[in-house]
This record gives sequence, C-alpha cells and structure tokens, in this order.
Amino acid sequence: MIYVLFLVAVIIAIILFIKSRPKVTTRTKFSYDDLKSIGIEQIDMMEDGSEFEIYLYRLLKELGYTDAYKTIDSGDFGADLVFTDRSGTRTIIQAKRYSSPVGIDAVQQVYTARNYYQAKKAVVITNSFYTDSAETLAGVNAVLLLDRNDLISIINHFKSGIYEKSKSIIEKEPRIIYEFWDNPDMSIKKDAKAEKLL
Repeated sequence: MIYVLFLVAVIIAIILFIKSRPKVTTRTKFSYDDLKSIGIEQIDMMEDGSEFEIYLYRLLKELGYTDAYKTIDSGDFGADLVFTDRSGTRTIIQAKRYSSPVGIDAVQQVYTARNYYQAKKAVVITNSFYTDSAETLAGVNAVLLLDRNDLISIINHFKSGIYEKSKSIIEKEPRIIYEFWDNPDMSIKKDAKAEKLL
C-alpha cells in the first residue's frame, strides 16, 4: 500500500512539474520575399544563426553580388558566405547573430577559412559588437569587423535603394593595427606561473 501511495505522489509531482514549466513559444520563420521589410529588430528575433546567414545571402544577391553563395551549415571551414566584390576580390563572411559581444573565435574561424576558399578578404558581421580581444586579433590579421551599427547602416541604405553605400560598407578596408609589426618591444602577455617554473 505504501508503494502505491508513493507512486501516486510521484505521478502527481511529475504532472505538477510539467504544468508549472513555462510554455515554449516558437518563433515564426521569416519570409525572405521582401528583404526590405526585415530590420535589425527582426534579425535580433531570428531563431538561430542560419536564418541570419540566409538573410545576408539574400541581401548580397539583392545588392548585385551575383556569384554570392552560402556555404553548408556544418563543416563550412569558418566561412558562411562567399562572394566577389566590385573590385574582383574574393571575399568570405563569417556571420554571427549574437546577443552578447562576439569573441576571437569568429576572427580565428574566418581568418583560417581565407585560404580554404581562396579568398583575399575576410569579414565578420554581427548584429552585436566585438570584444577587445576580437578587435585586436582582427586588427593584426586584416579581418574586417562589421558590428551592429554597420549592419544597421547597410540595412538602412538597402531599404532606401542606395545600394552603393551598402556595398561600400561591406567592402571597406579593415582597421589594421601596425604597432605589433612596427614595435619589436611590444609587450606580449606571458604566463607568469610558467615563467616562474624556469
């Protein structure tokens, strides 16, 4: 009898637990038929990074990058999109739809993907911002970082029909940090514990 009461109590507890859990709302899939109806707010609400990649792919096509293509979702070697810019430079993009700052992983991924895709230029684009480490690594490796403000400008120019301004942002030159090359005494952070072991 005690086992039956225990079993009933467990079943009631499970039912109460299931009923008390917050309901998961599914986000609606975006229609890419009218890209001009998608703004930064819609990008922030996208279900995952692949929706952002598809949006950027469609945007590149609408801007006139006719050879643009989206890479496969898994095993993309660090590039989500590949296209040739107006000057004939093959460019790769790593897209990051984040709610927090993008770190150095994105820079490392797109930089190493450059040779795989035989690209001359590497870009990371996000709806967020970048950590200081990501900014530094991108600066010494000539990786263009396009942040939330850049993305908003690209979208606004696109919506206004000023495609050339959108392209100019996408194709701008990266910020390059030369001080690492020009200053041989540049301080590199070292592991103090390891140094003490010597």
